[in-house]
Amino acid sequence: MSMTFYGILVGLLLAIAAAVGGFGAFLGAVLLGLIGGLIGAQLDGKIDIRNIGNTRGRG
Repeated sequence: MSMTFYGILVGLLLAIAAAVGGFGAFLGAVLLGLIGGLIGAQLDGKIDIRNIGNTRGRG
């Protein structure tokens, strides 16, 4: 299993632990799953989060 998978899993488990119910809890689960997936993809080396805001020197 990849770090991306584990990151998504951890994010979703944290969302379930923090969820009370309703649409707000659903949005929280999606947000935490996305953050966990991004962290896992960074650890796998699939993406480089540090270069997202670095647009200087492209033109």
